[in-house]
Amino acid sequence: MYVEMCIMRTSGTRKDEKMLAVSEYSVELVKDPFRILAGKRYEFVIQLELDEEDELYSAEGIEIKAVYKVDGDEAGVVSYGLYEKSTGRYIDAELEDEEEEALAAFCREHYAESEN
Repeated sequence: MYVEMCIMRTSGTRKDEKMLAVSEYSVELVKDPFRILAGKRYEFVIQLELDEEDELYSAEGIEIKAVYKVDGDEAGVVSYGLYEKSTGRYIDAELEDEEEEALAAFCREHYAESEN
């Protein structure tokens, strides 16, 4: 499945609109048999297609691994990390605020797919 999240990337004082494209993703409900954690947790693995000029670009491919929490009316991304797809190497970088919002929106739209 191919999905696009529209984000704004800032470059100095100029804003460039670029697409952060999700080429594939998976979502799984994290099992908590002892009910230690409140609510439900969902693990996302989101593979990105990035432009070669993007600062996050890697020829190895980039993926986001995110944990999304749903507890009643409250929901949000608990944690995420960026990784090189083929090597699994962690990339020490953070998404910008707009990208984090786009990630949360993506997770909100797709977390229920793990329960089907």
